[in-house]
Formats: sequence, C-alpha cells, structure tokens
Amino acid sequence: MSLGPAPAQGLRLQISPWENGLLVRCNGRLTAEHTDSLKSRVRGLIPTTKGIILDLREVTRLDSAGLGALVGLYISARKANCQFLLANYNQSVKDLLGLTNLLSVFEDCARSGVRIP
Repeated sequence: MSLGPAPAQGLRLQISPWENGLLVRCNGRLTAEHTDSLKSRVRGLIPTTKGIILDLREVTRLDSAGLGALVGLYISARKANCQFLLANYNQSVKDLLGLTNLLSVFEDCARSGVRIP
C-alpha cells in the first residue's frame, strides 16, 4: 500500500523585490535543523539591499534556534545599515518574541504600516 510522497518538511524561501528592498517569504519550520539555510541566504542578501522583510505568514514552527537566527540576522543587517523587518507572524511567534523581550525590536514593521499581500 503506497501513501504517496510525504509532504515536504523543512523551510522554503522565496525571494522577490519589494519597494526599496527584498521580501523573503518563509514557508515551513524555522527550527534548529533549518536555520543555517535561512542565515546563509539572507546574510548574502544584506550587502545588496537597503531593506529585508521576512514574511513569516507560512512559518508553522519557530524554536529557540530560529529565534536566535532572527536576532543574528537583525544584528547583521543593522551593522550593514540595512533595515530588517518581520511581517505577518502568527500569535505563537508573537508570544515567543514577547517572552524574550524582543517584540519591541521586531514590531517596527507593524508601526511603519508595511502591508504584505
């Protein structure tokens, strides 16, 4: 009895231009197994753009390693004078950011009125 292929696990990134920067749509799990791919892809973009928006609408899980990756990317972007924003994160991501006192760091996107369709 064949059940067909298993659904894709992991993290997929889709990068596209957005206003004066780049939009990185994340789909899947932002966990320890997948943070290296996110960090390497996004760090490579930082020197080439004025801003990066990570769209987390399709992120199904975020763990402490994923949170660490977001903080590391934020720091790298700030050092390079590149704006780094998070958009469309769900309530569990918001709760995790709040528990770690990082919500105010990443709420700039909401305050600036950026809307990602």
